[in-house]
Amino acid sequence: MLIGLAFSLAAPAYLVFFSGLDIPLSGILAAFGALAAVFGVIWIVEPLTYFPLLGASSMYQAFMIGNISNKLLPAAMIAQSTIGVKPGTRKGELASVAAICGAAAVHLASLFIFVGLMGTWLVSVIPTGLITTVQTYILPTVMGAVVVQAIVSQKAPRAAIIALVVSLIVVFGLVPLSPQMGLFSTAIAVIGSAVIAWFLRDKRAIAAAREPDEHGNPPEGPVY
Repeated sequence: MLIGLAFSLAAPAYLVFFSGLDIPLSGILAAFGALAAVFGVIWIVEPLTYFPLLGASSMYQAFMIGNISNKLLPAAMIAQSTIGVKPGTRKGELASVAAICGAAAVHLASLFIFVGLMGTWLVSVIPTGLITTVQTYILPTVMGAVVVQAIVSQKAPRAAIIALVVSLIVVFGLVPLSPQMGLFSTAIAVIGSAVIAWFLRDKRAIAAAREPDEHGNPPEGPVY
């Protein structure tokens, strides 16, 4: 990850120090501060949110590739659900790795064909209204499918209901009352859901799920 960070900063660093643009350090720090104020909370929330579903190997892939929430995470969850493995297990992590490799390969191939070779022609023949409609609804469509997939695969209705209630309160209650909290709404919803779900968990069911099976084998993966 550090090597990837160095490569990603190489071109901007060259422009700043060797191209003669004469960009003051104060301007760089001001731009960084503005971005950190908006996206800084995501630096903490995203790793904590994605790790239980992806695992260590897939986390490395995901943050090196990008488009996690709308491409890689759905691919990993669908792969895990399709072969019937739980997130947090070794099989679940292997499924995530394979799914992310497949998603990245499909993405690169589609970019090469539909953007590199046919991009200008496709934009010229597709009606403007259709492009606008796709841009408006594609993200809600993907995220809606991910939410349903997560609820079905996790089989934790209590946590799902808590997350839904907390999200509704944040979106329709907290944010309208305090619009400046909109930047932190995702963090508040995620952390609030996790804390409340922890305190309201079914302790008896968790204790029973932690019992070894009839062969004395411990349960595989996380117990919710």
